[in-house]
Amino acid sequence: MDSHLRSILKAISWRFIAMAILVTIAWFVTGDATLSLTIGALDISIKIVLYYLHERIWLKIKLDGVRDFLSWFERED
Repeated sequence: MDSHLRSILKAISWRFIAMAILVTIAWFVTGDATLSLTIGALDISIKIVLYYLHERIWLKIKLDGVRDFLSWFERED
């Protein structure tokens, strides 16, 4: 099981990669470096928190529960 620290570090490293892509695209679209960096800062702040929460929730889900949930969609009545 991943530790809380590992989940945080994974989230941060991925978000920096994704932010670099977003800032580059925003800069090409807007032509404004300051606006692009602002968009990137907002993006990374929100998504780090959401990724961490998502990661921790998934660690609490038992695989059997997911299988049971998915099998509900496969039932033929």
